[in-house]
Amino acid sequence: MIVYLDSSIVLRVLLRQREVLGRWGRWEGAYSSEILGVEVRRVIDRLRLDSTLEDQEVASAHEELRRIERGITRIALTRTVLRRAALPMATSVKTLDAIHLASALILQERRSLSVVFATHDTQQSTAARALGFECAGG
Repeated sequence: MIVYLDSSIVLRVLLRQREVLGRWGRWEGAYSSEILGVEVRRVIDRLRLDSTLEDQEVASAHEELRRIERGITRIALTRTVLRRAALPMATSVKTLDAIHLASALILQERRSLSVVFATHDTQQSTAARALGFECAGG
């Protein structure tokens, strides 16, 4: 299975939340946009500033994120991706979600792969399904 991971999938793992993706780590290849690291690091920093995460938890989250990123092929944030993300979509889509969806679409088209789009975001899952993706993560 080839999987495209959005930030909600990675955050559940890093923050040790319940209902982690059941297929976590059991894939042939994992891909994500290079914005994944930015999104996840921003969340970690917000949680640190809100005192939700202690220093040790912040350090652990950053270490684990670096380990996860080494196992993910990142898709560059190119003009092609940005143009694709700016096109109308079948459902309501937020900006960063559109970038993830456009990245997954381009990956699927250019490499002739069947990609499973993994997200815990209900709206993003709806948009991905509308674009023809099989989804994982609920």
